[in-house]
Amino acid sequence: MLPPDDAHVGPYQVFGSNGPFSLYSRSNTRAPVIILGRKGSYGKVNWSDVECFASDTTFFLDESTTRNDLRWVYWLLQTLRLDEGSGETAIPGLSRETAYENEVPVPPLVEQRAIAGYLDRETGRLDALMAAKERWLELLAEKRRALITRAVTRGLNPTAPLRDSGFPWLGQVPKHWELKRLRWLSKTIEQGWSPQADSATTDNDSWAVIKLSAIKSGGFYDQEHKGLPTAYEIPTDLEIKRGDFLLTRANTPSLVGDVCVVKKTRPKLIFSDLVFRLRLRETLISAEFLAHFLLTAGRVLIEADARGSSQSMVKISQEHIPNWFIPLPPLAEQRAIVAHIATATAKLDGLRAAAEQTIALLKERRAALIAAAVTGKLELGRSGLKPKGDLITV
Repeated sequence: MLPPDDAHVGPYQVFGSNGPFSLYSRSNTRAPVIILGRKGSYGKVNWSDVECFASDTTFFLDESTTRNDLRWVYWLLQTLRLDEGSGETAIPGLSRETAYENEVPVPPLVEQRAIAGYLDRETGRLDALMAAKERWLELLAEKRRALITRAVTRGLNPTAPLRDSGFPWLGQVPKHWELKRLRWLSKTIEQGWSPQADSATTDNDSWAVIKLSAIKSGGFYDQEHKGLPTAYEIPTDLEIKRGDFLLTRANTPSLVGDVCVVKKTRPKLIFSDLVFRLRLRETLISAEFLAHFLLTAGRVLIEADARGSSQSMVKISQEHIPNWFIPLPPLAEQRAIVAHIATATAKLDGLRAAAEQTIALLKERRAALIAAAVTGKLELGRSGLKPKGDLITV
């Protein structure tokens, strides 16, 4: 544990189980060093080429603790499933004794160095491919967001006359669109109920309450719920129905105000007190159009009204929501915009799914490569290491 006054002071990184998180005036390791998570993200393996300060939530290994090649040990540790931890204490973590119980094949030092060098090269290549795919996913997400934002703020006709909306964050909108406060577009705003609930999910014959994770990036996931004890008198008027418009009222700043239109749901599922349900005036506004707006351009409204004593959790007041201004095309145009977004984003979502599958295969390949190298399934020849059998390919 670091003295509070010394935190963020000095040239040495402080490592916790999840990696570096602060600076300190001195180190307590040599270099290079392996830092192994003991609490929190226990079993996670970190590497530092320079001296550092390993906190009391970690173990560390440097040249003073092993005669083996340290980089080989780094790769070996990643195959031992140390993140399964120990059940001997109330707080899950990794015990030294549990780690020591592992029996592993130990090749000669020259082979250790060859294995470490091979894995550094090959995993570096795979990591570069994954980083490129991750960047591609970011670009796809940016393109998707820009496409939706333009559609819900400018419409589909690029030659439509524009006018100033009166809001700098919104800019110009088509001249024939209206700007309406949400109070005129909704009938009611209901807040849910959060009794003490079980941690496990239930079958469709038992009542349950959704978790915040049930509403994510515009989607609704009814499997994200907690069962309710049979002794409760359930407020059945809070049961979620197809077509409901749900909005989360509490979460981290980047996630609060997430919305969805429920397309399908299991029965006997209610929404919690961390969620609002808006009853919209369907003759004036499309629920899907409103969802697209609040997930993109409308985030400005949500973030401006989110309040909290800490940046880790903020809330939206029920009084703020009716005052949000919504750009409002005629209903038929709203529906056309929603249909256009569905078609255009389906293509982008297909590309995203393909990229995510490639990343999953690359991770599988990486794990298989490390396991094969440290368990002797690669042989050392004059040209270096090569597989003795087939490995997963991408």
